[in-house]
Amino acid sequence: MAKPNAVMGVFDSEQATVSAIRAMDDTPWVPKRVHSPVPSHRIAEALKVKTSRVGWFTLAGGIIGFCSGFALAAFTASRWHLMVSGKPVMSWIPFFIVGFEFTILFAVFGNVVGLIHQMQLPGFKGLRQHDPRCTGEHYGILVECGSGEEGDVEEFFQHRGAQIRRFESAP
Repeated sequence: MAKPNAVMGVFDSEQATVSAIRAMDDTPWVPKRVHSPVPSHRIAEALKVKTSRVGWFTLAGGIIGFCSGFALAAFTASRWHLMVSGKPVMSWIPFFIVGFEFTILFAVFGNVVGLIHQMQLPGFKGLRQHDPRCTGEHYGILVECGSGEEGDVEEFFQHRGAQIRRFESAP
């Protein structure tokens, strides 16, 4: 089965890109990728991007870190009975300090793992369908379409003031 061809509409402004994305709601085409020279909240709202789940990875890492740090401090204190100035061996306040430090450490680890997992890194597939103008001052909307629909997609983009770039399917 042949892969679908892709058509990219390259726009001069963010407003034109956002209006084209919103107009695609009434068409059978779905934007596969949107290229932008800068992060744009307006484009993200038009694409109806779901919120990230990276925060949950950070929370899980923090909870695991606190429990690990607290357990490590408690285990160490119970294993080696070092009396300091007549204080009890199981002194809870210092355990919270170690737990706090482990919370920060493991939350960072969880955040990095969450970023890698949610962004599906590394991803080199999109590099073949990229227009270098989108890294400077233009915005691009990439749409995959069947072999007979390229003309309709090009007409849709041209009607909204875009320049067209075609990408053929890979063999």
